[in-house]
Amino acid sequence: MLDKLISIRKELHKFPELSGNESQTAERIKAFISQNSRPTRILEGLGGNGLAVVYEFSSDGPVIAIRCELDALPIEEKNQFNHRSKNHGISHKCGHDGHMAIVAGLALWVAEPHFKEGTIVLLFQPAEETGKGASQILADTRFQTLNVEYVFALHNIPGYPLHSVLVPKKGFSAEVLSFALYLKGKESHASEPENGINPAYVLAEAIHSFDAINVKDPTDTNYKILTPIYMQMGEKSYGISPALGELHYTVRTWHPETMKTLKKEIENIASHMSQSHSIKSTLDWFEHFPASLNDSQGVDLVTKVARKNNFNVIEKSIPFSFGEDFGWFSKKYKATMFGIGAGENTPSLHHADYDFPDALISTGMAMFKSIILEVLKN
Repeated sequence: MLDKLISIRKELHKFPELSGNESQTAERIKAFISQNSRPTRILEGLGGNGLAVVYEFSSDGPVIAIRCELDALPIEEKNQFNHRSKNHGISHKCGHDGHMAIVAGLALWVAEPHFKEGTIVLLFQPAEETGKGASQILADTRFQTLNVEYVFALHNIPGYPLHSVLVPKKGFSAEVLSFALYLKGKESHASEPENGINPAYVLAEAIHSFDAINVKDPTDTNYKILTPIYMQMGEKSYGISPALGELHYTVRTWHPETMKTLKKEIENIASHMSQSHSIKSTLDWFEHFPASLNDSQGVDLVTKVARKNNFNVIEKSIPFSFGEDFGWFSKKYKATMFGIGAGENTPSLHHADYDFPDALISTGMAMFKSIILEVLKN
């Protein structure tokens, strides 16, 4: 089984697809499962290119979903191994290829007779990297009719000991949101800037003002990080004092309530600057990743089965600061996400030389098998 899963993992790595374009990835997963297992049914095209592979043992008993991600990143791969990406400028640098292999492996295991009642849903979700996929899955009426009660997921985490299980007690990941501030002033001749409204001064003031409201201590409940991402103003035309400018940020907090307060702060700063500089401004909010708030019973269950499997348990008192759209599931279900250590010397996520460690396939499968057995208990 492990050889098959390493093989499909490397095949998926060779042919990565960006968020919203994962049709061939979904087809590969569907073909692999159809050849090696007999699910009750497969729901295709969920939330775009998503798949739900359903194993229904009876109409009674709990319904548990195990979720992974289909999409890759717009990063050119530096690695030169045989399974390197064949798609220029796209690669699996978050380990979603490994996560898919783990969940696909569960299909081989579930195909054997283990259960008398309950339902298992193996969910292959699109568009995690843009924060859109989970919410689109939840909006699909076909997924809603599955009546899922529990959702579990994992993420590999470089920088931690291989095979360790990371249990964030208060939540897996931060609330993350991005915004763009668009400015429209008035053009003038560069020799007469007083006759125009140049956005440069507002951009400079905005960067200073946004930096001043950072709370960088992760142990502070009001933790909030504002990171400038992109800025543009005018053109390389030295006779013109420009009118247009834009500034992009990503912001993150631990709690949804803190994010609401932060949004208001940002809107007030933008409004004040617009008035004081007599410039038109527009704020656009996008790429929302809700905080992944773990179910307390789910956390206890993950901890229990990790110890039962003799994995080193690392309890985290604060979430990871990156965004994860699994937070959409935690708004509706008993949802729990945990980490598995990918090795202390493994390149970081989203780095061009990262590659998912195949040794983690058996780790992830052992965790999910034990979780399913505990939830279904029959």
